[in-house]
Amino acid sequence: MSIQQARTFPYASRTLPGILKRQAARYGDKPLIASPSRPIAYAETPDIAACCAGRLAAGGVKAGDRIVAYLSNSMEFIELWFGAAWLGAVLTPVNTAFRGAQLRHALALVDPVLIVTERELLAHLAAPDVMPASGARVWVTDCAGGADPDHGLEAGPVPASGAPVAARDAKPGDTAAILFTSGTSGPSKGVICPHAQFFWWGVLTGEALEITPDDVLFTTLPLFHTNALNTIWQALLAGATYAFERRFSASRFWTQASQAGATVTYLLGAMVHILLKQAPGPADRAHRVRTCLSPATSKELVEQFRQRFGVRSIDGYGSTETNLVMSNALNGYAPGTMGRAFPDFEVRIVDENDCEVPD
Repeated sequence: MSIQQARTFPYASRTLPGILKRQAARYGDKPLIASPSRPIAYAETPDIAACCAGRLAAGGVKAGDRIVAYLSNSMEFIELWFGAAWLGAVLTPVNTAFRGAQLRHALALVDPVLIVTERELLAHLAAPDVMPASGARVWVTDCAGGADPDHGLEAGPVPASGAPVAARDAKPGDTAAILFTSGTSGPSKGVICPHAQFFWWGVLTGEALEITPDDVLFTTLPLFHTNALNTIWQALLAGATYAFERRFSASRFWTQASQAGATVTYLLGAMVHILLKQAPGPADRAHRVRTCLSPATSKELVEQFRQRFGVRSIDGYGSTETNLVMSNALNGYAPGTMGRAFPDFEVRIVDENDCEVPD
């Protein structure tokens, strides 16, 4: 199936629960999430989502409630997103580098009923200038015992799976997540992101990268960012497989990509530079990666990257508030540029007074 066929999906099905059910029926035992410890097949995803939703419901979470995921990349993160969407709750991923006032700001802004985290991050939640902003319950994914006495939090392990619940009748315009901006121009803003926005992230980015069911999409980017989250949608809509690592490692990147069977990967411009700075080695070409999404990469680095690693770099522009608006793979490949706007988007280049500049 071509990624373009997702454009024909009925409007009402363009929600995370709807796509999970649709693609489970189509792709069955094919892996959706590739993980050495716990892979997930397409056919399993509705049951996983329903059981996770049951656990959340048993813990008092209701449709419309907000759940903070203060987590590193993990299967628990992905399952939490599936379960929250199934229940109709709103997942709010929070940057694991947030500390102090920045973390307090995020928690106060979304007012969650539940925070799901891991032991190494508990101390940051327990800081005196953070937790007073939230009375949320705290579940810890890697906590085997009862309440956590070390940090003064009433935090406990994630409960056992609850009885599965039926998927809420979500609409494409319903909120699926609240994602925080990078905060380069002030405190990070929480962006309300509906299911339909993620659907179109998956379609547009998947088309730019020419993703097919044979692809394995590999990312080391954090799941609290729209890039890694919408990569799951690219896989879902194309019938491809999604693989991830906990964090980026320049020295191990190509080995990890090879082990994952990756054919497509996701980088930022700085990561391209870092990988090129590594000493050449046999792993440079011992992989199946054919293309990468690498925003903000100069034409010179694009060519160096292709010559050394055999990987074509695709650039583009998008934002948490919008979607993938432009790509340099549209209407003729133009390396070193952000490319051209997708149909149905308009782009203006303006000066400091918001006046359009000449061509």
